[in-house]
Amino acid sequence: MYWGDWRLYLALFALFGMTGCAAKRPASAGIPAPPAASSSRAAPSEPAIELGTYVERGVASWYGAPFHGRQSSSGEIFDMNRFVAAHRTLPFGSIVRVTNLNNGKHTEVRIIDRGPFVEGRLIDLSLAAAHAIDMVGTGVAPVRLELVSSPSPLTGAFSVQVGAFQQRKNADRLRADLSRRYPVFVQDYAAPAGRLYRVRVGRLATERAAQRLAAQLTREKGFHNTFVVRLDGLQ
Repeated sequence: MYWGDWRLYLALFALFGMTGCAAKRPASAGIPAPPAASSSRAAPSEPAIELGTYVERGVASWYGAPFHGRQSSSGEIFDMNRFVAAHRTLPFGSIVRVTNLNNGKHTEVRIIDRGPFVEGRLIDLSLAAAHAIDMVGTGVAPVRLELVSSPSPLTGAFSVQVGAFQQRKNADRLRADLSRRYPVFVQDYAAPAGRLYRVRVGRLATERAAQRLAAQLTREKGFHNTFVVRLDGLQ
């Protein structure tokens, strides 16, 4: 997780006019009919991505001291001096080659965490990995990701995160609102600044289906900063 993620959540107070943080949405927005893709039992509509063909481009950030020594989403203890990273959808244990497009420097990292939950960010690197591609000073850099190996199939279950709250009652209120039309659940996360309650919509068979749901929620419900995430373990 990126060290500034929690501050982003604290800035999003629009929902329900209560304390906490969440992705913004208009108070008067109606609840649309659920898309067909929202079924958690839908069969995959796309093939698994093969190694050597998975390439992404986006913005990398890095995280360090506030998370050093804390448990990551995979259960592994985050060590900022190891070559590890957070990604929202790649399976844990995946090895990714990260190339800084500003200088051509590259390194390989192992995915152990989920994030970054900041709009426009693709991957959060450990301090060691950020040093390796010379982006510590800038904080962010344009990168290319190439999947080197993965211990599990790239198919799986995916969801759309629509908000995160400091108070459970606010997360439950949004869950109750959305659950009239969508499968919704709340996942708690122990952030360095305090516990957050993440509201996630759907359990979809493919990342593409989750992206379609995210686009619909943004378009019809007015959500901003939605994130497609892979569901791991008991999520």
